[in-house]
Amino acid sequence: MNVSWQGAASLAARLMIAGIFVMSAVGNKIPNFSGVAEVMAGEGVPAPKVALAGAIAFLVVGGLSLAAGYRARIGAGLLLVFLALATYYFHDFWNFDGPEKQGEMIQFLKNVSLMGGLLFIVANGAGGMSLDARSAAVDTDG
Repeated sequence: MNVSWQGAASLAARLMIAGIFVMSAVGNKIPNFSGVAEVMAGEGVPAPKVALAGAIAFLVVGGLSLAAGYRARIGAGLLLVFLALATYYFHDFWNFDGPEKQGEMIQFLKNVSLMGGLLFIVANGAGGMSLDARSAAVDTDG
């Protein structure tokens, strides 16, 4: 594995992006499962407990995949699906007025920017210093 500034930057970026998703699952959704499911039900999410279990799986699997750079395109895809749905259901700024609308729009746009980063990984892969890059190097060497 060739260590370069691009590889180190790719690793740092993947860790930064993955961190918010893994911590969301481990620090909030898992320990507060019932409360989060109630909030989801209030937002109109169908089958909220099933949806929450799926969301946790997407967050943990996608986040760890992204952090390790192992099948990172798939992991980023899982996180992209989660984020698109969460953004639609929970940051629907078009249903608000005044300061609440502005706050939800900021959260919506933050999520859209995260989706852009995830889409970049789906399109370009994990970059250097990843298990995907290591696997590709072994495949070409052997």
